[in-house]
Amino acid sequence: MTEHTSTRVALVTGGSGGIGRAVADRLAADGFAVAVHYAGGKDKADAVVADIAARGGQALAVGGDVADEHDMKAAFDAVETTLGGIDVVVNTAGIMVLAPIADLDLADLDRMHRTNIRGTFVVAQQAARRVRRGGAIVNFSTSVTRTQLPTYGAYVASKAAVEGMTLILARELRGRDITVNAVAPGPTATPLFLEGKDDAAIAHFAKVAPLERLGQPEDIAATVSFLAGPARWVNGQVLFANGGLA
Repeated sequence: MTEHTSTRVALVTGGSGGIGRAVADRLAADGFAVAVHYAGGKDKADAVVADIAARGGQALAVGGDVADEHDMKAAFDAVETTLGGIDVVVNTAGIMVLAPIADLDLADLDRMHRTNIRGTFVVAQQAARRVRRGGAIVNFSTSVTRTQLPTYGAYVASKAAVEGMTLILARELRGRDITVNAVAPGPTATPLFLEGKDDAAIAHFAKVAPLERLGQPEDIAATVSFLAGPARWVNGQVLFANGGLA
């Protein structure tokens, strides 16, 4: 058996920053060969790959627009050609624009729809066709589907769609021995979350959960590691990784 077929392979979309980078690092530490996907941040993706390689791991950077089926087919092809197959797909790529529903620019709604819904669908479609037996597909939702905070309406709508397609895909892959789940983080100290918030707002969010702190990207990565590895009996679920927020 060659190294490629004996090593489990993971593709992480949005793997060049925030939660995606933490997930790529954690899966590499777990022994996966990791494909680090980027949309516009090739330098950041290359840095993640270099860090993984420096720790003795195997990694590859792949680019493309998650909502473009041709880009994603090419990215999946590159992973299979270079690393020998795909066992786990983690879809962290997403964008968030906050505004009251009454005020939201519909162009922002369309952008979120394209990346968060269409992008997740395109990646999930490729994953459903290619992930090997014993593998896992992990999508990303948000805990705000429960907490229902004002200004998150359009973002939550996009993530509720992600939850819906996740639960259906889990049933569609019956007999393939592939799990399909979604992770729904709570407030997590990433640039996406921290942007535009002052110290008082950050302190407020840090106190909301019973554990009285913000989540860290590594907390979310640990949840993904569970779903990508030992959690073979967890399927068709949304796991809320939020410190007990709701």
